[in-house]
Amino acid sequence: MCVYSRFAKAAFAVALIGVLALLGRPARAIDLLDGDLQVHGFASLTLVNTSDNNFFGHSDDRISKDFSEIGVNASWRLTPDVQLSAQLLSHTAGGTDDGGVRLDYGLVDWTAVSSEEGRGGIRLGRVKTAYGLYNKTRDVPFTRPSIILPQSIYFDRTRNLTVSADGAEIYLESYDEAGTLSASLALGQPQTNTEAATVALVGLNPPGHLDAKLAPDFQAIYEGAGGKYRLAFTALHLDLRYKPGYADRLAAGRFKLTPLIFSAQYNAENWSLTSEYASRRTSVKDFGRFFYNGDATGESYYLQGTYRLAPKWEALVRYDAYYADKGDRDGSDFSAATRLPGFTRFAKDWTVGVRFDVTPQFMLRAEAHRVNGTGFLAVQDNPAASDLRQYWDNFMLLGSFRF
Repeated sequence: MCVYSRFAKAAFAVALIGVLALLGRPARAIDLLDGDLQVHGFASLTLVNTSDNNFFGHSDDRISKDFSEIGVNASWRLTPDVQLSAQLLSHTAGGTDDGGVRLDYGLVDWTAVSSEEGRGGIRLGRVKTAYGLYNKTRDVPFTRPSIILPQSIYFDRTRNLTVSADGAEIYLESYDEAGTLSASLALGQPQTNTEAATVALVGLNPPGHLDAKLAPDFQAIYEGAGGKYRLAFTALHLDLRYKPGYADRLAAGRFKLTPLIFSAQYNAENWSLTSEYASRRTSVKDFGRFFYNGDATGESYYLQGTYRLAPKWEALVRYDAYYADKGDRDGSDFSAATRLPGFTRFAKDWTVGVRFDVTPQFMLRAEAHRVNGTGFLAVQDNPAASDLRQYWDNFMLLGSFRF
């Protein structure tokens, strides 16, 4: 049976789940304690097929079902100024995430100052990292503009390093006729206690592990004309140390990563235009002669447009570009030093997609990618660099349900 026939059958199965969901009672958030306690949830399954290479599991010329998300979150308003929030998440993403249940975020939010002109407060606990426009809500499929976020900015292979941190966040918001200005400053411990985080930086089967210093994170967002346009700036600094294991070929090296992200979005009645640009200063040193040490400035950007075709239909087109080193855009210097393909250092992705909101609770999405380069692929799904292909296609279908 050809791969496209298998994809069609799997797509039919996802659609059938949606039909069955429609036959049941409408799902709504669970409100308790007179609305002070609210519980929400979501579940999604994505089918992935690639012409070459593997993305979220073994997808090369076959169907991968190894991209799914299940989450339950709750918020409890203890007092007008204090709220508790938490989310449990099971996230499966090929070889980078096994679907184990974890605390995605869990925090206490105290609004210390509040008035008609603004508010300010502090969040303590496991806090979502402010990173671009989408990171704080990236795990809920209904809030994303596409099945996968632009990989040039929101890398799925290093997701755990930037999704949330254990610490504190101070926030301020100011309201006036010109718009809303919000700013946050956080200091937290990144989640480096997973094998996926280590593998993404040092390669497969590392005998050692990563430690991280407290990471500062700053973001400022301006919204004008009732949300018609948004401008944002994000700055994050990661300082990671590699602790070698027994018989390790690598020395006690150090990663420093400082991304600066500039974001802009314009929202009209039926269409939106979004773009983000990131400059990432990277320093890799002291790993020894078996590793690619050095300093580089990476560059990423995307331009994305969405258009509401009908009340339940939305179309998307996007161009997404990533360069690990803007001084070596084609990876030729990297290839000469490591004998690895130069195209592993960049990726240029054209995306078209469509969203269909079957009901407010059930959504279907289809997406096609034409990619030049493999810079955002996970080594866990593609262990042999010699098997990688520079040009490849990616077809995805998502079904997602929420309450």
